[in-house]
Amino acid sequence: MNKRRFSKRMVALFWMLLVSIGIGVLIAYEQISVLYVLATLALTGLLLIVAFADLESVGRGDGSDAA
Repeated sequence: MNKRRFSKRMVALFWMLLVSIGIGVLIAYEQISVLYVLATLALTGLLLIVAFADLESVGRGDGSDAA
């Protein structure tokens, strides 16, 4: 049986903790310009992921789960 050591949720929480510590350190050492660059790169990466996402193959379903 292939059992994972950590769940996806724990890995996501770990990454969120690391990023928040990194941001806190950059703010503490007043490296705001580095934060601007990192935020710009992260936003650009997110926009590229959304731009190249294959949304045509996503099924609509019957709409019963829509809020």
